[in-house]
Amino acid sequence: MNVIAYMADCSETKGAQPSPAVTRAWVRLMRAQQLVLGAIEQDLKAAELPPLGWYDVLLELSRAEGGRLRPYEIEDRTLLAQHNLSRLLDRMDKAGLVQREVFADDGRGRWAIITDAGRAMQARMWNVYAGALQRHLGDKLDDAQADDLAELLAILSHNS
Repeated sequence: MNVIAYMADCSETKGAQPSPAVTRAWVRLMRAQQLVLGAIEQDLKAAELPPLGWYDVLLELSRAEGGRLRPYEIEDRTLLAQHNLSRLLDRMDKAGLVQREVFADDGRGRWAIITDAGRAMQARMWNVYAGALQRHLGDKLDDAQADDLAELLAILSHNS
């Protein structure tokens, strides 16, 4: 039985029910996200590069004034949970892509600062990531479709 039929047959649910169209959109959104993200991660792995989460952190650090952010600022700018981010920053520090520095105004906090090696890694990752985005998204959607999809996803993003 498919997900939509199962949900329609489920008698224990109470309250407002999503329409079959909404349920179908949800299932396809989740599948597309998993497939495209998985394909991009595979492309990075095949190029012997770190996972996409590393790129997200390096990008946000490179965009920040002075190339530095506090961990909670990185968390706010990415989709990484705090406990995952802490371990990720430890691995990135060990790899020499970021360094940690005590926050002068508060000895308990630390900055994460992108290093030159981190900037170089971000550029290497982007070369693969950009090609992967084109292959897995750009080759399947024309610009008008991509704009329409971006607008629809913006509606979902602003709805929470």
